Amino acid sequence: MTTTLALGPSWLDPDYLIQTFGLIGVLGIVFAESGLLIGFFLPGDSLLFTTGLLVAGDKLDSPLWLVCVLIWLAAVAGDQVGYLFGRKVGPSLFRRPDSRLFKQENVEKAHDFFERHGSKSIVLARFVPIVRTFTPIVAGVSRMNYRTFVTFNVIGGLLWGVGVTVLGYFLGQIDFVHKNIEAILILIVLLSVVPIAIEFLRARRASTRSEESPTPSRGRHAKR
Repeated sequence: MTTTLALGPSWLDPDYLIQTFGLIGVLGIVFAESGLLIGFFLPGDSLLFTTGLLVAGDKLDSPLWLVCVLIWLAAVAGDQVGYLFGRKVGPSLFRRPDSRLFKQENVEKAHDFFERHGSKSIVLARFVPIVRTFTPIVAGVSRMNYRTFVTFNVIGGLLWGVGVTVLGYFLGQIDFVHKNIEAILILIVLLSVVPIAIEFLRARRASTRSEESPTPSRGRHAKR
């Protein structure tokens, strides 16, 4: 079972990554994407799904329960590092200049997401690419209660890391999925982008409304 996803360089293809680096590579990517600034571009969703598929097809020589536990731990540890990094760096993160691997808009997007959803954003962000990388960092910057963060971090890591992997495992036992594996992975990538597209359209609509709203003239009704 191989894939030839033409969605970017070959080293970002989930199947290539797993076949080249094995389970250790999967864990490293899950860790990096969960809380390191450089991990936002990594293919987390499709990687976990493909991992489940390969376990189902005996292409990955590890039992499902062990793979799920290790992925869960890697996801939780990644968010933990992100949170601690945010607490240490603090507000200076919002003043950091853009570079090839860092965009200020990603931090602001995660900050807005965090402000909108509060504590549960730690769970919800797991299913939103890019946002899931920066949200734990923003939580640290915001000095979110540590015990609350750990609780939602553990829950989010379980639902995302284990959930997507198990989904891939069970779907991997269906012939239709085997025959259309590339289309399935492309669909997963597209679906993972939907939340970002919705947030972008919502922000653009709000910006348009604010520009169209008439600004009341000062002194128009002032007493003479």
